[in-house]
Amino acid sequence: MDMKFKEQFLGSWRKYFGTADLPICFYYTNETGRGEPVKPPTVQHQCIIGVLSKVRGGKSLSFEADSIGCGGGKRYLGFNQQMRPNFEYFLSCGIPGEMEGERYKRTPEMVREIMKNMPVFKAPARYIVFKRFDALEEADRPDVVIFYAKPDVLAGLFTLSSFDEVEPNGVFAPFSAGCGSIVLHPYLEKDAERPRCVIGMFDVSARPYVQKDDLTFAMPMSKFRRMVENMDESFLITSSWEKVRKRIEMSKQ
Repeated sequence: MDMKFKEQFLGSWRKYFGTADLPICFYYTNETGRGEPVKPPTVQHQCIIGVLSKVRGGKSLSFEADSIGCGGGKRYLGFNQQMRPNFEYFLSCGIPGEMEGERYKRTPEMVREIMKNMPVFKAPARYIVFKRFDALEEADRPDVVIFYAKPDVLAGLFTLSSFDEVEPNGVFAPFSAGCGSIVLHPYLEKDAERPRCVIGMFDVSARPYVQKDDLTFAMPMSKFRRMVENMDESFLITSSWEKVRKRIEMSKQ
């Protein structure tokens, strides 16, 4: 991480967003010691979104495949490319006497169609490291930046992301698991010619692990850098944003 850029963002964030929560970042590495190792979970199912609350609090964590206590989490973080058996029933109506369905889709047939185009990738290294932005060190090379944001902050990020774009759909909201919306989708955007931002955390199963009025806004590092460079000439310097900024500050009191 460029320490000069890090300080630039932290200063601009305080200036325009006050005490709103700092983002977290992640990257893949084969090196140990970049974050506290997360031990294999002792419960049958552990949602990674809940564990990431520690990162939001300032703790740096390092996950490997066995650290993740959810089959979907392993898949969306790139550590396993396989679907659970009968996934099409799990996501829809279930199987009577065998499996309760989540009922996120009407029929198993719909899920099968979705699965044909569902993106997938293989983790490029053994570990995925999550850090809050202010905890990044010079040796860190973040791939993706993730904001947990309330509506006013989300409005600012959304508008800033479009400041240097003609295309009106530079932000998208894919149907996805919570971890997919903050890892899989923004990570795949990093190699795009025109990387987009991802608004997420609509997954009903993940909602209990975040605050009731939080959504996520994630983007690859290349897009984030552009957004930061644009801050001082964007709407953030106007009286319109000043009204919103004051309300953000009041909501944190």
